[in-house]
Amino acid sequence: MSAVTTEGILRGSRLSVTASRRRILDLFLEKDIALSHQDIEAVTSGSFDRVTVYRTLQTFLEKGLIHTVPSSDNVVRYALCKDACAEGHHHDDHVHFVCDSCGATTCIDEVSIPPIRLPGGYRVRQIGMVVNGTCGRCG
Repeated sequence: MSAVTTEGILRGSRLSVTASRRRILDLFLEKDIALSHQDIEAVTSGSFDRVTVYRTLQTFLEKGLIHTVPSSDNVVRYALCKDACAEGHHHDDHVHFVCDSCGATTCIDEVSIPPIRLPGGYRVRQIGMVVNGTCGRCG
């Protein structure tokens, strides 16, 4: 993805354009899988310290650019949000697929999680569904 598009997304979210924000957002735009903090550090080869990566991820979460992905290994992974997400409100009610072979986690936007009706007094904060199997690359 070009820097102009990346910069446009950042400016559209009222964020200043920094090298770390531009590079990390580019990673999400280039990859079709969810990324962990460690994944990002490995790809950026220590260009940014851990705190910068953490703060960038937190800012992207708050602005509705990325969402967290549930995982069974307790590693927080992040995926790029689609157009429906906005600052302070995520619409990531789709299925996340985890490949048993390569470990890649992918958003499956074509499959929505059905609405969940809870009894009175309960409030939904987040709904997640994870499907495990083999991805198309691993066959």
